Amino acid sequence: MGQAQQTENNPEIDVKVLQDMYKKFVMECPSGLLFLHEFKRFFGVEPTGEASDYAENMFRAFDTNGDNTIDFLEFVAALNLVFRGDLEHKLRWSFKVYDKDNNGFVDRKELRSIIDSIYRLKKSAKKEDFDSQLTVDEVVDRIFQAVDSDGDGHINLEEFIRGAQQDPWVLNMVKLDMNPARWVMEQRRRSAHF
Repeated sequence: MGQAQQTENNPEIDVKVLQDMYKKFVMECPSGLLFLHEFKRFFGVEPTGEASDYAENMFRAFDTNGDNTIDFLEFVAALNLVFRGDLEHKLRWSFKVYDKDNNGFVDRKELRSIIDSIYRLKKSAKKEDFDSQLTVDEVVDRIFQAVDSDGDGHINLEEFIRGAQQDPWVLNMVKLDMNPARWVMEQRRRSAHF
């Protein structure tokens, strides 16, 4: 009793695992805070390049209080989402990544920026499942046609989730890998810091 914490839809999180994670976190981040440059170093991401924009957007989405740092609680919440979150929670997180100005809507410019980052990442990784027959602008137009149900030129959270859940093509395009765990694991393997 008291040795594990139950989460809503997930297996138990062992206290020992949390303690080990905390030790590693404090070793890498003695201040108790993870800054963007440390986040990138953690995952072996170059300061510029294909993965840099993607990492910056992930960092911003994980920084739930908006103080430009990730503390241990935000770190654990992020890892829990990445490794154990259900589709709706991952889509909510993906929406935060797309909504760069945090106004509750994704506009064409924000959508284009992330889709462009995803295209560049997939091209550089030479993903077999990457289909670049459509241009970034064509993808953005098609997503807006499928998802912006009220036609106001902005995608709100409900439209984003509904559109991704109802249209497999949209889900594939907006999912930010929908397995961010794979991206995290790939970056961890490339980095000696984690």
